[in-house]
Amino acid sequence: MKAKFKPQRILWLDMEMTGLDPVEDFPIEVAMIVTDWGFTEIAHFEGAAHWCSKKMQARFDKNKSFWYGDGATAREQLIAQNKATKITKAQLERDILAFLDEYFDDTPILLAGNSIHQDRRFIDHWFKKFSKRLHYRMLDVSAWKVVFEGKYGKKFAKPEDHRALEDIRGSIQELQYYLKKVKS
Repeated sequence: MKAKFKPQRILWLDMEMTGLDPVEDFPIEVAMIVTDWGFTEIAHFEGAAHWCSKKMQARFDKNKSFWYGDGATAREQLIAQNKATKITKAQLERDILAFLDEYFDDTPILLAGNSIHQDRRFIDHWFKKFSKRLHYRMLDVSAWKVVFEGKYGKKFAKPEDHRALEDIRGSIQELQYYLKKVKS
């Protein structure tokens, strides 16, 4: 009989990417928050890898509808961050793995977030060692959003910062909002 998957902690993750294509686009900012099931923040991580500025700008230009409207401020912040960091993708993955080692044992990790499958596609493509640490099950807040908006007309007013760490905190608040609706 297969052992049951009962994680004690949740790894909340958000990435800021140049676009949504995990092959053509690339992750420019990664943030993670470790919580328990009461959603108490235990630790957080923020990291960024340096990418060729011309390639990054070309991908931003390709995805104008996202990055040149409400995302313009975040785009400028991410460009400045990219210029300031010298961390490679390989070093960023090592930093991520070190963070995971500090807060998780060897069992597969439950990944959580909004539309987390999209972030997972980038993890699978760009961070293979990190990908191997994750369980196939994920906690996707977007599924809750779809049900509550479609069935009950309830909508959570989540701020759209387009910065990874604050987006995660918004996702945690959003899930708490839906769970309170279930209790009432």
